[in-house]
Parts: sequence; structure tokens; C-alpha cells
Amino acid sequence: MDEIKELALLKELCEIDGISGCENKVREWIKSHLPKDCTARTDARGNLICEKKGKKTPKNKVMFATHMDEVGFIVVHIEDNGLIKFEAVGGIDTRVVIGKPVRLESGKEGVVGAKPIHLQTKEEREETLKFSDLYIDIGTKSREETEKYVQLGDYIAFRTEFTKMGKYICAKALDDRTGCLLLLKLLEEDLEYDITVVFTVMEEIGGAAGNAAFSVNPDIAVAVDSTTAADVPGVSPSKCVSALGKGPVLTFKDRGSFSDRELFKCAKELCKEKDIPYQLKNQVVGATDATAMGKAGSGCRTISMSVPTRYIHSPSCVFNPEDYDSTKRLLFAMAKAYPEL
Repeated sequence: MDEIKELALLKELCEIDGISGCENKVREWIKSHLPKDCTARTDARGNLICEKKGKKTPKNKVMFATHMDEVGFIVVHIEDNGLIKFEAVGGIDTRVVIGKPVRLESGKEGVVGAKPIHLQTKEEREETLKFSDLYIDIGTKSREETEKYVQLGDYIAFRTEFTKMGKYICAKALDDRTGCLLLLKLLEEDLEYDITVVFTVMEEIGGAAGNAAFSVNPDIAVAVDSTTAADVPGVSPSKCVSALGKGPVLTFKDRGSFSDRELFKCAKELCKEKDIPYQLKNQVVGATDATAMGKAGSGCRTISMSVPTRYIHSPSCVFNPEDYDSTKRLLFAMAKAYPEL
């Protein structure tokens, strides 16, 4: 990864707030960075569909997709004392939320609070708090004062500084702004074959990639995403899903789809042929846009490829830039091989 150019772009992408259903700022940033020889349109759901001509027209129409949205929160109530009640947008563990800084749509900053541990009973301390037990404090004293900054239905994002942490990167929204940058870089390539790249919306709450796939009507669809890396103490290697530093993660099955066997075999062969490190997702967990894309219209062949990321769906995701580099190499190889399978 180019530590000056690509890291700077990734930092910009991660620092944009784009909760599921509110990806417009991410989409506008991506549109402003598309190469001039790429055509783009936005569909009714908000997916950004990009077409780029290659040197040849392929036998198979190939669509690459990655999602623009991130997990976050939505306002559901404002208390008389000004505190904000909220619910999660996407799969978030309450244990990674308490005490974390957040940012409202208006730009107003706040922090997630809960009943102080000193006031909790023994039973309460042993239980995992629910979102209904939490609130957001923006430093106001009344409902009227809070309503100057927020309304019901407003989105709330984690407020995390993009940090280089040794060889790793720590940031919010790495799921899936790494994928967004990867597909932007693919569009900058001098391509052998025509391709379609889609930056999708609402993947974290079920997704709209199926709508894009229905419109594009691909023969092959590749979901580029981030996936859990649980290479941490207390988790055996057989259950860690994936690990940092071992390359892109190929999925044979997740909770939403099976990867096409020929695409899966070809991906492994490309890695061996080009000496790209790779790993297989060793737990059937999570899902990607491949689920919706494979079912759209008359269907298409799909495969998921992910960048391993620790502490996914939290304010402090961590990934290894070396995995980004190897994933990019495989992505570019797929763009040459899949059109003629």
C-alpha cells in the first residue's frame, strides 16, 4: 500500500460518516475520484454503478461490488433532560459502545453513556447491557436544547481518529472502505476486459446490491468486503475465521451464499500462479453482497473475497496494509481471468 497516496485516500474515506441508508457523502466522494474514462450512474436505491471499457468485450459480464455503508446508530427518542436514546444500525455489540465518542448528522459531538458501574447491582454487572440501557450525552440540559442539534431518525456515527498503529491501521468504517478503495484502484487500471463496478448501499442491514445486479445482469458477480479476523487470545486457529497478514480471505460458504465452485477454484489457482498469499474463511459466519446479487433476476455465479479485519463492527477496526496489497493483486487477476472463464 502506498503509504502517502493510498493511505491518505483511505483516511479520507474512513472519516466520512456513511451509516446504512445515509451513504450520500461517501458516494459523492467516490464519484469525485472516478477516472475520466469511467461512466457512472446512481440507481433508485443509491447504488453507484460504474462501467469501464477494456481492450476486449468479454464472454462473461463481470460485476465487482463493495459496500459504502458502515454500522452506526439511529435516534429513536430524546429524554426530557436532553439525553438521546438510540438503536443500532447493523450488527453491533453493546460491549464495544459504552463510553465511545460519537458524531451526530449535524456534526454535534457526543459520548455513549450508561448507568455508572458504581450504581449497578451484582446481577446488572454480570449481564450484557442492551441498547435500551444506553444513551448519548451531547452536553445539553433539556429536550428543547438537544432538538437544536438532532431529530428522531437522525444517524449517529462513531467518532474515531484514523491511526497508524505499528504496521497496522486502526479506524472506523474499514468495513468496507478498504473495499471501496480497492475497486477505485481497479477502475484506474488499463483493463483487458470491460467490467462493471458497483459501490452498494445498505449492505449492513440486508443490502441493495440485488437491485444493482438486476439492472446490470452480470454472469459473474464478485463481492469485495471485509471479514472478521479473530486471531486473538482465547480463540483457536480452527475458529478464528481469518488472520491478519495472511492475505485475502476466500469464502466457500457463509450464512447467505455458497461461492461458485469454478470461481473459487480459479481464485485459488490465481493465488498460486502469482504467488499471492491467501486464506480460506474457516467459519460459516456473516454474509456479503453476494447473497443478494446471486438471487437477483435469473441469478448469477458469485464469490466473496474479503480483507481480514480485527474488531469489525466496532469504533476501532484494525487491519494490516499487507493484506490490502495482496487482495488488490488477486482482484486485478480476477478482472483478467473471470471474463473468459
